[in-house]
Amino acid sequence: MANQNVASSSEMKLGNGCVTISMNKLQRLNEIHNIGGGGGGDGDGRTGTGTRMSSWVESMRASSPPRSNNKTITTTNNNNNNNNPASVSQTQNHNQNSWIASHPSALTMLEEIKNASKGKQIVMFLDYDGTLSPIVEDPDRAFMSDKMRFAVKTVARYFPTAIVSGRCRDKVYDFVKLPELYYAGSHGMDIKGPTKITKQKKIKNAVMYQPAAEFSPMIDEVYTILVEETKSIPGVRVEHNKFCLSVHFRCVDENNWDALADQVKVVLTEYPKLKLTQGRKVLEIRPTIKWDKGKALEFLLESLGYPNANQVLPLYIGDDQTDEDAFKVLRDRGQGFGILVSKFPKETNATYSLQEPSEVKDFLRELAKWKRVFMRRDGR
Repeated sequence: MANQNVASSSEMKLGNGCVTISMNKLQRLNEIHNIGGGGGGDGDGRTGTGTRMSSWVESMRASSPPRSNNKTITTTNNNNNNNNPASVSQTQNHNQNSWIASHPSALTMLEEIKNASKGKQIVMFLDYDGTLSPIVEDPDRAFMSDKMRFAVKTVARYFPTAIVSGRCRDKVYDFVKLPELYYAGSHGMDIKGPTKITKQKKIKNAVMYQPAAEFSPMIDEVYTILVEETKSIPGVRVEHNKFCLSVHFRCVDENNWDALADQVKVVLTEYPKLKLTQGRKVLEIRPTIKWDKGKALEFLLESLGYPNANQVLPLYIGDDQTDEDAFKVLRDRGQGFGILVSKFPKETNATYSLQEPSEVKDFLRELAKWKRVFMRRDGR
């Protein structure tokens, strides 16, 4: 059964209280969506494995926007003055200003966020790579700074906080090293609550939900095949994330992207219960279940006892295409704010933006500082 990994008790301790989730609501969140492997779309708005490879390579290029030396938000200029540097600069500035006007900095909008939280519980959701840590060539060295860790630890004192990552849950925990947080690894398919230690110093099992547990043997098998089939392409890195796989092409020569995409597609044609999606310079292989970071967000809000929009203000900060699932959930529910971490204009369901992890750190610090002052003033 897909829900066999739910904790045996329907309650999970959180501080001095407990959280619950009903099984019928859990089953609604975990609707299985089996898909054939040779057709077009995969049913969730993403591209299936049968898509033309040229489209995949174009998408791979799109995930690698050009960087500008002055580190401002830029975008490709498509007008008739491509060869005029002044015109290009003006267009870039216009695009930057227009995008920022639509997605203002969460730092400058902090007062609006505070006002929106009146009478509500803020719940913080954070992606890891590109949000809490910089994007690096070697995914095993994506370390967060001590200052960032302290900022996350501080904000978690005042608000329930979850790390929602495409990484294996154990791996992202090794990076963050904060047991008081919720962790949702494998794009939300492996959820665990805060680690509790009893008086006898025994660690209490806090696994909450693993909706893709039945796919684990298949993921192991495909991982072994992909490592073998892609080893001839320099720079490829296949990462095992427990219930999904990541094929990193950040260090792959662009001339080899066609070959890489083709190899991945050929392997997946034999596995119709797996689908191919994409992040920042990475191809993602996941089970074909209707579960993503947005579903993980809903599950955690339900588990924490905040199903009603009038009770809670979720804040979700992320930089990746996969975070759009969570941004869309918040927008559709009219509940909370998505905050995109990006220096470049992107189509997004997020409300606000931050340019880089250092701004994420500043935002977390300011939010915690405000709450601390508010509680002291309130006599708590």
